[in-house]
Amino acid sequence: MNSPQPPLEQPRPNPARTIVYMVTGFVLRLAQFILIVVGAVVGGATVVVWIGFPILIAVTGFVRWSGDLERRWVRRMLGTPLPPAQRLPLEGQSLSRRWLSRLTDPTTWRDLGYLMVAFPLAMLEFPIALASVVLLPMAIWVTPWVGWLHGNLALTMLGPNRAKKLEEKAEHLQASRARGVDAAEAERRRIERDLHDGAQQRLVAVAMSLGRAKSKFDQDPATVRSLIDEAHADAKLAVSELRDLARGIYPAVLGDRGLDAALSAQAARSPIPVDVHVDIEPRPPAAVETTAYFIVCETLANIAKHSGASEATVKLWRSDTHVIAEITDNGHGGAEVRPGGGLAGLADRAATIDGVITVVSPAGGPTVIRADLPCQW
Repeated sequence: MNSPQPPLEQPRPNPARTIVYMVTGFVLRLAQFILIVVGAVVGGATVVVWIGFPILIAVTGFVRWSGDLERRWVRRMLGTPLPPAQRLPLEGQSLSRRWLSRLTDPTTWRDLGYLMVAFPLAMLEFPIALASVVLLPMAIWVTPWVGWLHGNLALTMLGPNRAKKLEEKAEHLQASRARGVDAAEAERRRIERDLHDGAQQRLVAVAMSLGRAKSKFDQDPATVRSLIDEAHADAKLAVSELRDLARGIYPAVLGDRGLDAALSAQAARSPIPVDVHVDIEPRPPAAVETTAYFIVCETLANIAKHSGASEATVKLWRSDTHVIAEITDNGHGGAEVRPGGGLAGLADRAATIDGVITVVSPAGGPTVIRADLPCQW
C-alpha cells in the first residue's frame, strides 16, 4: 500500500467526544499546571543547594510526557491529525547531558507553551461543556466548533514546526520531480518506439511503393495501379497510427469536452462493464485532467488484463484543492506497488504534478486505486 501524505487539516470533531475531552481536560490541565509551576518554582529556589536539579529534571520529563499525552488525547477525542513528537535523540547520554538535550529541544518548549496556554483555555471550555450536557443546540452547534478551534491550536503548537514542514515538503517535491523526470523520459521512449515501429515503417513502405510505381510508370500500368493502391492503404494506416499516437499524448475529446466525455468514451471501449461517475466543477487545469485521464485509462487496462474482474467503477470528484479519482473492481485482489510495475508507473505519472496514488487490494478483492491530484502547485 502506497499511502499519501496529505496536508494536516483539522476536521470538525464529534460533539460527545468533545464534551468528554473538555470535562476531563479541565481536571488534567489543572493538575499539570500546578505540578509544573510548583515544581519549577521549588526546583529553581533550591537549585543552589543541588536539591533543585533532580526536581527540575523531573519537571522537564513531566512536561514532555504531558505533551505526548496531549497529542494522543487530542488526536483521539478531537480527531486532530497530530503526529507523534519528533524529539532530539537521547541514547547513550548521561543524565545531565540528557537533561540539557531536553532543555535545548524546541519541542520541549512548545510542549510547555501549550500546557501553560491550555489551562486558562480549559477554564473557559469547562462551563461550555457542562452547559452542552443540558442544552442540546449548544452540544450540536457550539461545542464542536470550540473543539475545532482547540484542535487547531494544538495542531499549531504541538504539530511539526515550520522548518520541519518545509524540509519534508522539499524532500517530497524533490522525489516527485525525480519521478516525474523518469516518467517523462519513459514516455518519450514510448513515443519514439511507437513512431519507429508503426507510422515510420508505414511511411517507408509508402515511399518504396511510390518509388517502384515511378520506375514502372510507362512499362506496366497495371502494376503501377497496384503499387499506388498499396501506397494509399499504407498511407491511411500511417495516418490512423499517428492519430492513435496523438490520442495517447492528449486525446482531442478530453480537450474539447472534458473528463466526463473522455472517460465515458474510454469505458465504452473496455472489455468489461465500467460505470463512470464524474463530478468535477470547476474544470481543473489541463495537466490535472491529462494525468487523471491516463491514470484511469491505464488502471482500466490493467484491470482488464490482470484482475479477473467482471465489472469496475470509476468515480471522479473535486475538493477545494484536489481532484480525486477512485477506480474500484471486483477482481481477485492482491495488487501492490512494485518497482517497475504498472502501479509504480501510475504513481510516477501522478508524481509529475505532486499527486499521490493509494492502493488497497486485499486478497480476494475488491481493489480500490485512488489518485489525489492537486489543482495548484
